[in-house]
Amino acid sequence: MHAYRTHTCGALRAADAGQTVRLSGWVHRKRDHGGLLFVDLRDHYGLTQCVIPLGSDVFAAADDVRPESVITVTGEVVAREPATVNPRLATGEVELRVRELVVQSKADVLPFQVAADDDAPEEMRLRYRFLDLRRERLQRNMILRAQIIHDIRERMITAGFNEFQTPILTSSSPEGARDFLVPARLHPGKFYALPQAPQQFKQLTMVAGFDRYFQIAPCFRDEAGRADRTLMFYQLDVEMSFVTQDDVFTTMEPVIRGTFERFAGNRAMDAGPWRHIPYAQAMLDYGSDKPDLRNPLIIRDVTKQFAGSGFGLFAKIAASGGVVRAIPAPGAGGKPRGFFDKLNEWARAQGAGGLGYIAFDADGPKGPIAKNLEPERVEAIRSACGIGPGDAVFFAAGKVDEAAKFAGTVRTRIGQELELIEKDVFRFCWIVDFPMFELNEETGKVDFSHNPFSMPQGEMEALENQDPLTIPAYQYDIVCNGYEMASGAIRNHKAEIMVKAFGMAGYPESAVEERFGGMLNAFRYGAPPHGGMAAGIDRIVMLLAEEPNLREVNMYPMNQQGEDLMMGAPSTVEPGRWKELHIKPDLPPAKDAAKDGAAKGNKDDAKGASQAKTA
Repeated sequence: MHAYRTHTCGALRAADAGQTVRLSGWVHRKRDHGGLLFVDLRDHYGLTQCVIPLGSDVFAAADDVRPESVITVTGEVVAREPATVNPRLATGEVELRVRELVVQSKADVLPFQVAADDDAPEEMRLRYRFLDLRRERLQRNMILRAQIIHDIRERMITAGFNEFQTPILTSSSPEGARDFLVPARLHPGKFYALPQAPQQFKQLTMVAGFDRYFQIAPCFRDEAGRADRTLMFYQLDVEMSFVTQDDVFTTMEPVIRGTFERFAGNRAMDAGPWRHIPYAQAMLDYGSDKPDLRNPLIIRDVTKQFAGSGFGLFAKIAASGGVVRAIPAPGAGGKPRGFFDKLNEWARAQGAGGLGYIAFDADGPKGPIAKNLEPERVEAIRSACGIGPGDAVFFAAGKVDEAAKFAGTVRTRIGQELELIEKDVFRFCWIVDFPMFELNEETGKVDFSHNPFSMPQGEMEALENQDPLTIPAYQYDIVCNGYEMASGAIRNHKAEIMVKAFGMAGYPESAVEERFGGMLNAFRYGAPPHGGMAAGIDRIVMLLAEEPNLREVNMYPMNQQGEDLMMGAPSTVEPGRWKELHIKPDLPPAKDAAKDGAAKGNKDDAKGASQAKTA
């Protein structure tokens, strides 16, 4: 007999009754029923109930062992009495009558109960992540993650892609967030950077003559953690030669859809092809470039209905170049006044002045705006929003970008309040035609809005003859249920266009040559038109696992401050290492370091979220 097990703890069935077997695992629970001690033994594969009668040679040892201790038991498989069968367990028709017990490893008193459903504080869970991972939900999530990655890899190979690995130590580049830097000991004063994405390398792979590349790539970004973003993440990185934007769509959509179809369970999803929504339309209709299409509400522009009207506040906004957006709320017209007051207070908490509305009931339009707006204008708003008696409409007004963003937030809140958002479904779309450039809010100068390595639509002619803020790029995202799941572009493969585009964003040619000389030099020796995308593995798993936080689908995540509480990272190093690396630390005062770091991280996150995204 094997030293540790003849079966796993999830393997025994009624047909095994009468056999002598050996199991090893963790003590999940213990129950003392007077003359019998029940021990639920758990391993990665399942759970088996073990029974030890009072008077047994191993009773004292079993009674003494704490939960989560590792033991090996040997005994006879016995069929349970019909009344004691547990249909919730795969092994629920049998139990093990223990004759021998060996304690392999004793457990100390636990910081939290592995077997309990009650959740421990997140900091505690991360500090004892090895215990947290023993829980059924986390085990299930990690296996799902492994299966999803395996499925994606098979689909990519079937589609004709080859998997190549790109360097982890590379040079720093402006790709929307702060790099993690690694001092180069053999080159004093110089640093490697951990890649935010394999952007340049995958493009160089196309220049090198390979046709279809993919990689499950680790990426690193030195920014504050959030529920849907971590310092280190994995992405399905893809690049293809001699392709148009539509070629990327028709190749990658079946891969993503196929994986979701396999793991969606009883959740529905779009059959495809997925909708293509231009960026400008997405901002107008949904107030977001990550629209949740499970929400049926469509935002409408009603600026002209308020322009020159009797409702002075919105008329003034319209006259100054601002806009007014209307968010329909079907069925809300009959809600009590408290419903509207609650939403008004919520809007104030979001930093808005309030949330104006018109409610339509059987007696006509109601609310402060309706009282001060000409009846024909009220009717025009009702008609534009496609609503009728029993419905309501809310408003967001201000500068174009501000009004769009707030209208999108209101759309989401109204959808939640009225329970309009579809359940158990995945809704996908492609967001296309992102603007190549935008105005940097801090500097007021032109900057890249998405991916600096993208091809502008119209190429050099557009760069030379158009207002930069009107130039769209061949850039696209996959959005699912309000999350950006993938981002990509047709690349700029011409050195002169790349230099011109970076120049318009404030980078002199010398800086472009210094920072991207390797790729520019390659382009000068014949580069194919190429494009690709990157899909977030962690986010795909998060959606399919129905988890609200990326940390629940990562094996060893950090906390929001970028700390690994289990391993104690980041950590200090002895002064000798500083000298060896030719570095002299210039640390902020201890009391201000954490505050300054958090404030700077939040500022950089806001900038990174609005600047270039790499895929």
